[in-house]
Amino acid sequence: MPLEFRPPGEVHAPHPPLPEYYPNEAARRDWVRSIFDRTAPDYARVERVMAFGTGPRYRRLALVRAGLTQGMRVVDVGTGTGLVAREAARILGDASAVTAIDPSAGMLRHAKLPGGAGLLGGDAEHLPLRDACADLLTMGYALRHISDLSAAFKEFFRVLKPGGIVCILEVTRPDGRIGAALLKAYLRGVVPVLARVISRTRDTPRLMRYYWDTIDACVPPEQVMGALSHAGFGDVARHVELGLFSEYRARKPA
Repeated sequence: MPLEFRPPGEVHAPHPPLPEYYPNEAARRDWVRSIFDRTAPDYARVERVMAFGTGPRYRRLALVRAGLTQGMRVVDVGTGTGLVAREAARILGDASAVTAIDPSAGMLRHAKLPGGAGLLGGDAEHLPLRDACADLLTMGYALRHISDLSAAFKEFFRVLKPGGIVCILEVTRPDGRIGAALLKAYLRGVVPVLARVISRTRDTPRLMRYYWDTIDACVPPEQVMGALSHAGFGDVARHVELGLFSEYRARKPA
């Protein structure tokens, strides 16, 4: 069978298959959706503990750095329980200007959004939205969980208006061995233990271990930025906080 040609900058899966969790690439999407469905009741609680309650403030600052201002329309992809979407609505002062999307029915059931915000089921690779409908598209810590980065970035490009901005928040493996070892010890060791204590579902500790394994295996930032450029975005940049929180930003040409 001939090798598939992939243009420079095109990236498909964000990381190789992880056999500890699912057997092959074909099983990835269903496994990820299923575990998020099952752990949705615990998600917001564990996130508060894991981030020491700093998550809302950080998300607000990241959105402001991306250029979010009143009057814009926002699409939040992979919204989960609505953590980024809520902060966007707070900045805008108008929840009706925010549309939140997630493939997990469980997450959608447990999402807590202000009245007026839109909530839709859908994958990053097939957004249920018309062309050029958003000024800002956000994705908070879901990049590692989608199946095809290149397809997703092309969809992001499609639904943004000319001049629109994409802002992707992600945890990136620290460059240094000590930093990476400390983050692994926290996310794969401490956090699953905490999750076992405070969670209601037995799968939540496993989800937390999966978090680290996807961070460890994820394609490097340069490939993420290259895939954004390949999808047609310009002004591609990465801002880093504390050596591990990456904010990828790019603009659709006007």
